[in-house]
Amino acid sequence: MAENNVENESLDFIREMVAADIASNKYGNRIVTRFPPEPNGYLHIGHAKAICLDFGIAAENNGVCHLRFDDTNPTKEDTEYEESIKNDVRWLGFDFGEHIYYASDYFEKMYDCAVELIKRGKAYVCDLSPEEWDEYRGNLTTPGKESPGRQRSVEENLDLFTRMRNGEFEDGKLVLRAKIDMNSPNINMRDPVIYRIRRVHHFRHGDKWCIYPMYDFAHPLEDAFEHITHSLCTLEFEIHRPLYDWVLDSLDFKFPDRPQQTEFSRLNLTYTVMSKRKLLQLVKENYVSDWDDPRMPTLCGMRRRGIPASAIRRMCKMVGITKFDGVTDVAVLEYCVREELNASAPRYLAVLDPLKVTITNYPEEGVEPLDAVNNPEDPAAGSRKIPFGRELYIERADFMEEPPKGYFRLSPGKEVRLRYGYFIKCEEVVKDDNGNVVELKCTFDPTTRGGNAPDGRKVKGTIHWVAADSAVEAEVRLYDRLFTVEQPGTDGADFLTQLNPDSLKVVTGYLEPELAKLSAGTSVQFERIGYFVVDPDTAPGKMVFNRTVTLKDSWGNKQNKK
Repeated sequence: MAENNVENESLDFIREMVAADIASNKYGNRIVTRFPPEPNGYLHIGHAKAICLDFGIAAENNGVCHLRFDDTNPTKEDTEYEESIKNDVRWLGFDFGEHIYYASDYFEKMYDCAVELIKRGKAYVCDLSPEEWDEYRGNLTTPGKESPGRQRSVEENLDLFTRMRNGEFEDGKLVLRAKIDMNSPNINMRDPVIYRIRRVHHFRHGDKWCIYPMYDFAHPLEDAFEHITHSLCTLEFEIHRPLYDWVLDSLDFKFPDRPQQTEFSRLNLTYTVMSKRKLLQLVKENYVSDWDDPRMPTLCGMRRRGIPASAIRRMCKMVGITKFDGVTDVAVLEYCVREELNASAPRYLAVLDPLKVTITNYPEEGVEPLDAVNNPEDPAAGSRKIPFGRELYIERADFMEEPPKGYFRLSPGKEVRLRYGYFIKCEEVVKDDNGNVVELKCTFDPTTRGGNAPDGRKVKGTIHWVAADSAVEAEVRLYDRLFTVEQPGTDGADFLTQLNPDSLKVVTGYLEPELAKLSAGTSVQFERIGYFVVDPDTAPGKMVFNRTVTLKDSWGNKQNKK
């Protein structure tokens, strides 16, 4: 079941822990956190929670947060991902300043630590084949067996490890393993591999290295080298914490210089996949246009969709920090987006499914400017002029020839208010040869300019419109949720079969002229339709808008009723 969290100003368990550590002076009045992404993909909404926590804890306690690229696996790493990660962190509103680090800069020190473990009899070179590895490691119900290499002397291990570094062995021939406990119920502690041979070009260090540390070995050392105080990880790393501690203990790292790992629940959203493998498949197999496709949960995709960084931070605060895995309703994010944009996005008139209206008693060449409020939530936003004329476009859904009871929009013989304009009355319905409505002929009451009647009569319906002569055509991309089910790919289902075929519809919209002046990245509200953003594909003579979110807010309405 999806979580429906509400904002909570009380401290979460991690902030309580940090407060206690400060009170006890555990780290000598230091708070240093880190956000350690691998530069092998684009950040997604799940990473946003970690970023907000890591940088937030540091900021709240006059500390620092390091942006550290964990580039220990060069097979998939690239500067493209590095730059995108930097941009995403900054866009979310966090500044790492000079505190940017790379795991690969510590390769020499990590190698020295591995040598030290060998000298202390806590690591050995192993030459088991892949087939033997599975047999010797055991499983959750069967203890492992000791590798023959476990009995090698310190001198022999030092010699083999040196030769591994020098490139004398082929990939996969030898590994360096920590000597811990082959009977441990935690399989991660059954003499895990801490170095492997891999002749791969490193995007920062070229071909200098042919052996690379495993993440579980590198992670605690990186934290220790950088004097991290609180190493905050998602829950899947909880089972790895004993190895994190073993590495530090075996190398005699002591407090206040010894970091500690603490785990919290990751962020999962309904109607979304977070797996890098699945996201890569969506891109490579052209189910989406690219990593920044506005349907993707990547931060660059959300930015292109017009989701404000402030809305993501707000959602992360609402979801909170817990030890319990769960799935958050994507409607919570949509609620936060609406709350942020409602206060900041200027309003404009736009029609996406046009029906022509001719006001028969309005002068044929007449055009007049009407006053329109830019944002009623922000008095400082001011107002603008919108052109009004004889021929208009309204939304086709705002007219019904045979309306049901309670329908307050336009219908034959009925009166409706035009937003910022006049009362109009439908006098005639024009149809084509197939019986489709193609035009409405209406009359207007010139005394109702601004939407009020001097005689006091009331109309219940107000609809939006644009003047046909001055309307700007635009490509409008109507994005929706990428999947049709709350948790794609669960219960053995193929997540690709659960893609939403209607996740993108492209229509031609007719917009008031002011919208043609906006630059890429500008967010607006199309009145009565939703929130939209100017897409980077916009160019001279071509306006492109992406729908960020609709106006309907089911989650917020539910909270207000509680």
